[in-house]
Amino acid sequence: MFVNVLGLSLYSGTADQIPYDTTKKILINTMNPRVFTISRHNELLKKAFENTEYLIEDGQYFALAPLFLKGMYVRKVSGTNIFYSMMAKANYNKGKVFFLGASKETLEKMKQRSSIDYQNIEVEYYSPPYKYCFTNEENNEMVKAINRFSPDILFIGMTAPKQEIWAYQNKEKIDARIICSVGAVFEWYAGVKSAPGKIWVKLGLEWLIRTIRRPEILNRYPDYLMFFWLLFLNIIHIRKD
Repeated sequence: MFVNVLGLSLYSGTADQIPYDTTKKILINTMNPRVFTISRHNELLKKAFENTEYLIEDGQYFALAPLFLKGMYVRKVSGTNIFYSMMAKANYNKGKVFFLGASKETLEKMKQRSSIDYQNIEVEYYSPPYKYCFTNEENNEMVKAINRFSPDILFIGMTAPKQEIWAYQNKEKIDARIICSVGAVFEWYAGVKSAPGKIWVKLGLEWLIRTIRRPEILNRYPDYLMFFWLLFLNIIHIRKD
């Protein structure tokens, strides 16, 4: 259910196969070409991915890595898939879910919607300061808020790579069995922004729709191009990630 590629253990199963009733604390992160490139020069992010129990292939084109290097096709499992799968499991088990990230308005809308969609779930949230780095005091407040609630699942909706690094650095301090970084899913679930339609996801053009809606995403494309270059160097054995 895992394939070792580019120095990472990539999960090759489905969202529903990830356990909910786990005695071991697990970290779930998503992998795409952009964050892979960033991790090549960000040691904390690299360690975060190396120490992730379930590293999900979220980027459409990251699947080229296991395909060309291992001859194995790994199906995309998006952060959205993980979110809905885990929410359903928490609902079935009458669990507790904590949302960390986004604005208070967005989080309140998520809580209100989840009270309708998943009536057996107890929900709490915390909106951290919108900044690149947190102070120790701010960080401690976030951890305290989570631990007071003691959730079964902690969903983190910050921007990458901040969310992955934060989860990795604070994993052992957090009283939650499942810690999952899901990024833009918060705004989609809250209805603040529209998620790409299913047809675009099926066609593998989710990235195009997101770029049209948010042209600033174009600034990320050099990282995508660098991924293809790094992958090529690995394929011809000049580089070994």
